[in-house]
Amino acid sequence: MESWMIRFLLAAVTFGVVPLFAAGPNPPMPSHGWLLIANKGDHTLGIIDPVEGKEVATVDEGGFTGHEVAASPDGRRAFVPIYGNSGVGKPGTDGATVAVIDLSTRKLVDTLELAKPLRPHCAVFGPENGLLYVTTELGDSVTVIDPKTLQIVGSVPTGQAESHMLAITRDGKRGYTANVGPGTVSVLDLERREKIALIPVSRETQRISLSIDDRWVFTADQTQPQLAVIDTAKNQVTQWIPLAGLGYGTAPTHDGKWLIVAEPPVGKVEVVDLKSMRVVHSISVPKAPQEVLVRPDDQVAYVSCDASKQVAAINLKTWNVDKLIDAGKSADGLAWASGH
Repeated sequence: MESWMIRFLLAAVTFGVVPLFAAGPNPPMPSHGWLLIANKGDHTLGIIDPVEGKEVATVDEGGFTGHEVAASPDGRRAFVPIYGNSGVGKPGTDGATVAVIDLSTRKLVDTLELAKPLRPHCAVFGPENGLLYVTTELGDSVTVIDPKTLQIVGSVPTGQAESHMLAITRDGKRGYTANVGPGTVSVLDLERREKIALIPVSRETQRISLSIDDRWVFTADQTQPQLAVIDTAKNQVTQWIPLAGLGYGTAPTHDGKWLIVAEPPVGKVEVVDLKSMRVVHSISVPKAPQEVLVRPDDQVAYVSCDASKQVAAINLKTWNVDKLIDAGKSADGLAWASGH
């Protein structure tokens, strides 16, 4: 038996065949997907190959400006709310549509028309029901869309103006909006489609994210460099985390250990240890970092950098910028489309 085994292994080596029982542990597969980016200044959706580290295609949004993007759970389509050419609470055009882009053909394939100009901004898929939730600022609301039929199926009042960004719990039951000018966070019951609480934060706040266990909501004070930590059981700010500069986009790692915070005024990204709630790493990135997206494999955090037209790819093991990926003008919203 032993001589047969030796002869078999020698033949396998000779002819380049590796028997299954001789193979070691499989190496980890690379994280497959497209990184999507809203190039505000170019009115395009950029499609980035994260392995090659370059933008491989852009799709025109019809000559209008989208700030954020959401990818469908199957990775086939991207939804870009068309906000308009204004800033939050500032004069400018008022968007009234959501662009639908096919990621295989890389074409604008449909446009969802809202009832009126509402400045739609942040789009988030419900993790359980598959519905698409879009903040609609001028309606003080979140609009609920069936992405399959492209029909509006409901609305959730936020009770506040400038409801700009949205985060949804992992069970899909609660939503939290950052209301910029009022400086508040609205707590939404997404099943009953009603506002259930209002949390004061500051005179002005920006962006919002949830910890992986849904215990904490994070939003950045825009009057001083600190991050608000909201206890979701109490619906109140229970802690402040000092930052090097005014915070903006945030995102937790999927292992629940870290929160990545973009700080546009100082050109840095800081890393918060979610056990101690303290900043433990500071990373220099190109000017005006905006949004943070953590790749599903927890290996890389992507940070859009508005002024440099780039995306910084931060290695989450070394805490260094491994790549700078060229994107479009005023690079902003990010999304991950799985499955290519």
